[in-house]
Order: sequence, then C-alpha cells, then structure tokens
Amino acid sequence: MTTLLVIVILVLLSIALWQLTKIFDLTQAGKVAQGNSQVANDTDNNIQGYLMFGFLAFIYIFTIYGLIKWGHFVLGTPASAHGAQVDNLMNITWVLIFTVQTITQGLLHWFAFKYRGKEGQKALYFADNDKLEFVWSVIPAVVLAGLILYGLYAWTNIMFVDEDEDVLVVEIYGKQFSWEARYAGEDNVLGKANVRYIEGVNTLGVDLADPHAQDDKVVNELHLPKGKKVLFKIRSQDVLHSVYLPHFRAQMNAVPGMVTQFAFEPIYTTAEMRDMDHMRKKVHDINEIRAKKSAELIAKGQPGLDPYTFDYLLLCNKICGASHYNMQMKVVVDEPEDFKTWLEAKETLVAAVKASQEKPADETADATPMVKDSAKPAAPAADSSAVKKSATQAVKK
Repeated sequence: MTTLLVIVILVLLSIALWQLTKIFDLTQAGKVAQGNSQVANDTDNNIQGYLMFGFLAFIYIFTIYGLIKWGHFVLGTPASAHGAQVDNLMNITWVLIFTVQTITQGLLHWFAFKYRGKEGQKALYFADNDKLEFVWSVIPAVVLAGLILYGLYAWTNIMFVDEDEDVLVVEIYGKQFSWEARYAGEDNVLGKANVRYIEGVNTLGVDLADPHAQDDKVVNELHLPKGKKVLFKIRSQDVLHSVYLPHFRAQMNAVPGMVTQFAFEPIYTTAEMRDMDHMRKKVHDINEIRAKKSAELIAKGQPGLDPYTFDYLLLCNKICGASHYNMQMKVVVDEPEDFKTWLEAKETLVAAVKASQEKPADETADATPMVKDSAKPAAPAADSSAVKKSATQAVKK
C-alpha cells in the first residue's frame, strides 16, 4: 500500500511540474517582441564561439591535470620478460591518441569559432574534395597499419612457445568464484581432466587413471620460479573467466569447454619487486590511507585494517557473477631453489584423494564396536570395507 501511495504521489508531482512549465511558456509569449527571439543573433553566436574556446581549454587542462594527478597509479616496472614490449606498444598508442586528440579537438573548436553564424553570411557548400579525402583517409590508414603490424609482431613473440623449449607447465582452473592451479609434476605433462570426474577433493576433474596425472599437484596459491618460462593451460568450469596477471602484462580468457594458453617468464621475485623504489612509495601511500581509515573504524568500535603488503595477484577480468570480486589468487615468484623446495613439499592429487577416501573408512571402523549390540551390527563394517577397497582401486596406477 505504501509503494502504491508513493507512485501516485510521484505521478501527481510530474503532472504538476508539466502544467507549471506550460504556464511559464505562456507568460513568456509576450516577450518575443522585446528581443527574446528563439533565432540566434550575432551576440548569441559570438558567445557560443567563445564558449567553444572555453570548452577546448577545459579539455586540455583536465587532460594535463589527470596525467599529473593520477599518472602515478600506473603499474610501473613489468615483472615478465615480455612486459617491456607490451608497455612500449601501449606508450606508442597513448602518444598517438593524445597527439591526434590534441590536433583534431583544436581544429574542431577553432572552426566552430571562425565559422560561427553572422547576420547576412551564407555557408559555402561543395560536394567533395578529393585531396582532403585522400589525406584524411591515407594518413590514419598508414598509422593504424603500422600500429597493427607492430602489435602482431609483439603478440607473436609473446605467444610463440617452441615445442622443444624447456618450460614449466601449469594449469589455471577458474570457477565461480575462485582459482586453482595444477602443476604437471616430474613428467611435466598434465593428466587429462573432465568435469565429469569432479568429486570430493578432485575439484579439477582430473582423470586419476591417466598415468600423467599420478604426479600432478593442485594448489590454491600460485608459485613461479624466476627466470623460467611458464606455459599456462587455462580452463573454466562454468562461465567465461579471464586470467589476468597485471604485473606480468598477461591476460587470457578461460573459456568453458576448451583449453587456452599463455606463456611468460617471470624476471623479478616477489621480494625484489617489493624492494623497488616505486613499489615502496606506492605501499607507503596505500598504508597512509589505510591508517586514516583504521582510525575511523577504531573510533566506531570496529576492528582496524591491517597494513598493506605488496603481492602479485591473479585476478578475473570478466564480470562472471555476483562474487566476481572474490576471484583472486596470490602469486609468489621465488628463486628457482626455493620454488623447487616449495613444490616438492606439496602432496600429489592422487595422494590427497586416497587420504580423503580412507579417512571416512577408518572413522567407520573405529565406530563399529560402539554399535555391536544393535540390530544390524555387520552391515556398516562390510559397507565400509567395500568403500575402502573401491576407493583404493579408483586411484591405483
């Protein structure tokens, strides 16, 4: 009832405003003869012409202000071997965009002022000008062709992976709303996977009967070795996601039903990136903001914010659902020796599946004596034994 009343009031207010505008128009009808004509005169045209210059100044001033004010938010030094190529291509594109924007906006607003309306002046009309059309068609075509060719050259260098090249194979698996990573193990070959195999701790649907899957390791924190090229095999369980590693200048869609890939070589460890001057300043600025926010929260009796520490992150760059913002995974770049130690300490997926399936069986066996006087004492023990035997066969090489 309240909603209906609000709607009725809004409708009545709209009608009242509409009627007031009609009354205002009627009160202005007699003033046309006093020079309040709807036809622009020279004074109106001059005002509009100078306003065009004012708007042009606003565009240029705001552009310069934006570069100074927010220019420090750029990512800074790329953390991958190919990152310099991406940054160079981006910088060339920015220079071209700003140059063209400055020239075209200047000409647009200058012509709007120069050829503003004047009493008794008529516009000159001509159908076409072949020379002008040739110039403004050929120059953009040549510039864009050069930019596209350079982009294709950079893309080919980044995406090309020699089949004989020694690379670390890692799978990135996206699902609403988290990431998981799978390392190929000693054989450096990922085992087959299918969503039909997803069950329990086997959240990636790895085919545990595949010989190549026996040494695969699944983790929730991605570690990469410095100086080693990593080939990422990317899958999605449900909807379109996007593997986005901004500091490594890497992004590739995760598409349901297919495997995409991207490769890069990390060149700075997490510790080295934290020690860079621009990163130290950025972390300091962020912590100043967090300190002010923490003081406000503590004053309200709420817990404060922890200090920020830089980490590489894997993000999703597609709006994949309500909790899209939760799709991030910590990425750590280690020295090769530290990475090897970390990976060797991780349990294989096969061992994790065995452990998860054997644990309920042991618990059932321990509980059996407690129900030996019940009406059906033998059935639970027999069922548990069968489950344990079946589970062991399912993950056996």
